[in-house]
Amino acid sequence: MDTLPAASAHTPARSPIAYSGEPGAFAEDAVHAYFGPGAATLAVPGFRGVFEAVVAGEAAAGVVPIENLVNGTVRENYDLLLEFPLEIRGEVVVPVRLCLAALPGETLDGIERVYSHVQALGQADAFLRQRPWTLLTTYNTAGAGKAIADRGERGAAAVLSPRAAALFGLVVLADGIESVPDNRTRFLVVATPGAGLPPTAQHAADPSGAARTTLVMGIRNEPGALLRALAVFAGHGLNMSKLESRPAHDRPWEYVFWVDLDADAAAPATGAALADLAAVTTSLRVLGSYPRGAGG
Repeated sequence: MDTLPAASAHTPARSPIAYSGEPGAFAEDAVHAYFGPGAATLAVPGFRGVFEAVVAGEAAAGVVPIENLVNGTVRENYDLLLEFPLEIRGEVVVPVRLCLAALPGETLDGIERVYSHVQALGQADAFLRQRPWTLLTTYNTAGAGKAIADRGERGAAAVLSPRAAALFGLVVLADGIESVPDNRTRFLVVATPGAGLPPTAQHAADPSGAARTTLVMGIRNEPGALLRALAVFAGHGLNMSKLESRPAHDRPWEYVFWVDLDADAAAPATGAALADLAAVTTSLRVLGSYPRGAGG
């Protein structure tokens, strides 16, 4: 079983937490929900930038989205988790409330173009299909609003959070445009193994104290190989809450499987299962065992 490099450096409490986007982004909401509203933050461009900032020591940890109730997984971050030597230290679930906002003086009838991250456009699809708007993707929801404000762009609107709209002086033309009212995004907290982190907010974790373990495993390309691996979890009484395949970048047309277990890696049953998996997988890496987020 692959192991991550150990680290023991203490991280000062005011070291920033990296996230992708601009102030007002949902990722910044996730930082504050997990570490508290007073947490120092570092906005970087793109998800890869979050991982790079943590590895370089510019941030104590990073927060990245991994799954949305409507649009499913953020696959880029699965690949980055496998590429970088970081571990998952926690998760936090953030409600997604979307609005359509534009410069003061704009109206719905005057809008021709709508900007946002592709995930947010998908999460507001039912509303956006009501008009013949041109939909344009940006790297971040809050960044879409900032770009409109910086350019003074007329005839344009952004799909973003009401908080982000207010930060950039935009006027909300329509609120609550998310297709699923209870829409939420699950974010992961990643850090260097063993590094100290700022204190966690009181209500970030599930009150039940339940744990989640995330791992990635390579499976032989032969009949029954995946079934044998999954049978290990069943045999040890472990519930698998998520299973997803991703291409194995070093082997064409072969795949690795990402697994979320409702279990603590330190529990005897989990440890026994991981030992048994080594016999039926080609590779195995535990990316983290951490408290499940409230609402996750």
